Amino acid sequence: MTMPLENLLFYGVLGLYFGAMLLYFLFVAVKKETIGRVALWVQVLGLVLHTAAIVLRGVAAGRLPLTNQYEFASAFSWGLCLVSLIFVLRFKFTLLGAFAAPVIFLIIGYAAMQSKEIHELMPALQSNWLGFHVSTAIIAYGAFGVSFVLGIIFLLRERMKGSGFLDQHIPSREKLDMLSYRSVSLGLLFLTLTIVTGAIWAERAWGSYWSWDPKETWSLVTWLVYAVYLHLRIRRGWQGKSAAVFAVVGFVCVIFTYIGVNTLLPGVHSYK
Repeated sequence: MTMPLENLLFYGVLGLYFGAMLLYFLFVAVKKETIGRVALWVQVLGLVLHTAAIVLRGVAAGRLPLTNQYEFASAFSWGLCLVSLIFVLRFKFTLLGAFAAPVIFLIIGYAAMQSKEIHELMPALQSNWLGFHVSTAIIAYGAFGVSFVLGIIFLLRERMKGSGFLDQHIPSREKLDMLSYRSVSLGLLFLTLTIVTGAIWAERAWGSYWSWDPKETWSLVTWLVYAVYLHLRIRRGWQGKSAAVFAVVGFVCVIFTYIGVNTLLPGVHSYK
């Protein structure tokens, strides 16, 4: 079963995110503040309609729409869009949108390639822990996505400079580093909650808190990567280029945990 209105909204969101991406690129190319503001509001509209599409699917399914590849990829792109908008608006960092928009579009494009059929939940998923576990993962992945984008901007910063316009819209290396640190900290907090709630849920469903399932293992690997990042930063004062590279590598682990594990390493999480 699929929902025609939800499908219509979804493809409308896909178009809006694509339009926002093009507008952000145009903003950088022609250096017009007005275009940047329009791109931002197109992204906001996309987020609003995206929220409506997710709510409609949840109503139609009679559950939280977070249980298969399509639903989680859609929610993943929603979380990244939300967190990136918070950073853009909070820190007046419009250029961040030009780097975040392509990632958002690629993730929702991946969702568009998945089956949109609504199926009844398998018994293992029929738990109140579903909402806690997957919702915290969405926020964690969204925050890590923003730290990835900030890491890319940091690494390309010197090459992008050269005009008053870009100098005005690219924060200092110190500020970029601090924003990435805050984003990683937020992501690690929510990833910790994801792992804890997942362990509790697993014990209720399968009688074991941890079974070394491929997704559990790679979630732990991702957690360790970001935990090392924070340890080195707090205890050793580690920052700058090395920290930016770490943020990029960490997000590669996130993507493999989500897409690679599901595709290459079947396990009890394969239905996601």
